[in-house]
Amino acid sequence: MSLSWQNGLPFSSRFDDVYFSAESGLEEARHVFLKGNRLDQRFATLSNKQGLTIGETGFGTGLNFLCAWQLFEQVAPEGASLDFFSTEKFPLDDDELRAALAIWPDLKPFSDELIKHWRRWVPGWNRWSFANGRVRLTLAIGDVDETLPQLPSGSVDAWFLDGFSPSKNPEMWTDSVLTQLARTSNTGATLATYTSAGWVRRGLQSAGFSVEKIPGYGRKREMVCGQLSSPSHPLEVQRRPARAQSAIVIGGGIAGCAAAYALAKRGVGVTLLERSTHLASAASGNSRGILHARFGASDNLLHRFVLASYGHALSLLDGVLPVDGDLRSECGLLQLNCSPDESKRIAQLAKGGWPEHLFRVIDDAEASDLTGIKMESGGLWFPSGGWVVPPVLCARLADDPLIKSRLGHQVEMLTQIDDGWLAEGCDGEGEGWTIRADLVVVCCAHSALALDRFSQFPLTAVRGQVSLIPETQSSRSLRSVVCGDGYCAPALQGLHIIGASHSFNDESLDVRPCDHADNLARMAVHSPALREALGEIDIDNLEGRASVRCSAPGAMPLVGEVQPGLYCSLAHGTRGLITAGLAGEAIAAMVFGHLSPLPESILSALAPRVRGT
Repeated sequence: MSLSWQNGLPFSSRFDDVYFSAESGLEEARHVFLKGNRLDQRFATLSNKQGLTIGETGFGTGLNFLCAWQLFEQVAPEGASLDFFSTEKFPLDDDELRAALAIWPDLKPFSDELIKHWRRWVPGWNRWSFANGRVRLTLAIGDVDETLPQLPSGSVDAWFLDGFSPSKNPEMWTDSVLTQLARTSNTGATLATYTSAGWVRRGLQSAGFSVEKIPGYGRKREMVCGQLSSPSHPLEVQRRPARAQSAIVIGGGIAGCAAAYALAKRGVGVTLLERSTHLASAASGNSRGILHARFGASDNLLHRFVLASYGHALSLLDGVLPVDGDLRSECGLLQLNCSPDESKRIAQLAKGGWPEHLFRVIDDAEASDLTGIKMESGGLWFPSGGWVVPPVLCARLADDPLIKSRLGHQVEMLTQIDDGWLAEGCDGEGEGWTIRADLVVVCCAHSALALDRFSQFPLTAVRGQVSLIPETQSSRSLRSVVCGDGYCAPALQGLHIIGASHSFNDESLDVRPCDHADNLARMAVHSPALREALGEIDIDNLEGRASVRCSAPGAMPLVGEVQPGLYCSLAHGTRGLITAGLAGEAIAAMVFGHLSPLPESILSALAPRVRGT
């Protein structure tokens, strides 16, 4: 617990300081940060599809974010959007946040929404959307010296400097932090802070801000506001104007539907092209998909991307496919400690001090109790893990008035034209068609190799087969997903789903008894009691499904801009249910020059590339 209470107000024992004013934290936040940055006028004068980005040092209780969101809703035009970036090293837990925000009933509609998302935070970067996508919060959990350098230059229009008193928390007010504020500020960016300490003012001036003291709030005689007077970044990094009105998304699986969803939330009319007669016809078409986020023992970029994607996926699912037991289950997921390599990985992860709502280490006894089946070992328990029905998720993502799905449309050629892009192909009857749009997002997995601009991409086809196993009296006891070298989910409508096989450079869709046998054999190794509970199985007559996934070397997807107006979200491999949503959000942010949901280092690692690079 990092929160205590003094005189009915939240107090940080760690920094020996209050979170907000004893007189009126709400009015102080409005006076210092909203008025100090002139946000009422700036919100009101935003144009259609124009965005404004606020940056904050010290999220705390979220009070400043909620005030900004409330003001934005009151005065901003309908087509405008707000990005709010904040960094926080010591996030409150759910109960602490709920108690702190209960003080402000005026903000309850907004704080209730924040609290719903809060249980999904992960270490690193988090992206949550509010107000039907008009308001986006990017919360970076970590040290300010690590999070601010990952913001792009020239990305912030207004700063809220609120990192506790400089005398109590000097690490938030160092010269390096103030220099990063200037680097990440757009031309003409403003700032406001409750402190008027002379060394803070001098540090801001040295970083390139002009500052002035103005009357503070209540008994606080003075505060400081300022404006960037000398941008430290070149003009070419300035954000592009938002011109996109229309988009073509190629591929009706989870990657394509997620990209279409993110663009539609920004007011773009999307034509979703799928060569099959229905969405989710390929790798996204299994009857159930497992929400399985496997983090590596080392802190690398893939690990950070999967971590951010997992938190985002759970938050996205809460909005489009809530838990109901038939279409999505949050039954929990166990990653078994079933090999020496897994023991090493889990032991290394256990040193990280992870929040328990993300995962925790458990022994074999607790694993048996949670799963309902005797486990020979413990492992990592993910309380929010579980499964979804991917075809339904795709349909929900594509269910937007701005998204028009054209099924049975095979894309054969993409051509760049003066005012955008032209897609050409034929439909199921062999009739030719052409569609024009401002931009194109290619999300059709390894089929993208047939398009000229993607023929040299390092895409590999990976066949996978799942097996549908009839439940038995014993196997009905399974209450959660169990993962080892493979996985098994609790029965739904009398069937367990287990999988999945891996066959590289194999595009066959036939269901093979040998792959059923392989799935069951791997289960018997990592969970013999579960395999025994499934009883005798007639492999030759077992139902299943084979599909072809797409991967790239290093397992990092290819996400980003290929050339002006042409983007891709490819090679999500076995992680598509986790990573596709954040990838779509990242592309939509690129299109409009909005703040990215991911740090610069991860965006660079995701950048599309051809073979050999």
